[in-house]
Amino acid sequence: MERSRRKWDFWSSRERLWSFYEQDTVEVRRDAVAQLDLEPGDAVIDIGCGRGANFALLREAVGPEGSVLGVDYSPGMLDGARDRIAEHGWENVETLRADATALPVAAERFDGALATTAVSTMPDVRAAVEGVHDALVPGASFAVYDIRLAPSGPARLLNPLVYAGYRVIGNWNREEDVLAELERAFADVQLVETFALGTNYVAVATKVGAATQ
Repeated sequence: MERSRRKWDFWSSRERLWSFYEQDTVEVRRDAVAQLDLEPGDAVIDIGCGRGANFALLREAVGPEGSVLGVDYSPGMLDGARDRIAEHGWENVETLRADATALPVAAERFDGALATTAVSTMPDVRAAVEGVHDALVPGASFAVYDIRLAPSGPARLLNPLVYAGYRVIGNWNREEDVLAELERAFADVQLVETFALGTNYVAVATKVGAATQ
């Protein structure tokens, strides 16, 4: 955890990098938010929220009467997220410094959860996924945009280089499979789309039970 925290604190101040990331991924992140089927007034949690790249998209989905909670372990990232909130005057967007593997939130509180390029960098993917599952109301979904090694084809020859890059930039966790952990914890998991030779994907996991909305 501390290695991850130091790494993300370091990257948090690289504004050009994050500006490029946000512009390059805005459509896929928008698609991931759409998978949640959020409605005005809903409560949604952004896991590994970083500098708040998803806040505007989530707030648009839940409206001013809904709420957005961004969770991250990096103080540097959260400083950027809070600056964004203050800049836009968003009164229904909050942040929380917390370990995603032990979310200090009430069970079955959220109508949706989102994580973008975050879960695969966590030291304990299983615990993080289980924590999100417990935080969701029955019938709610967890949308994940994440990265992996090339799963098939000639691109697999590049996987050692890809892994090295993932590890240097984001302290990527090679030992656990995000999709496998989603399938273990959730009743229904759909791989919505893949791109970049299969190394990037969007998946949506839905918690068993009747929706409450």
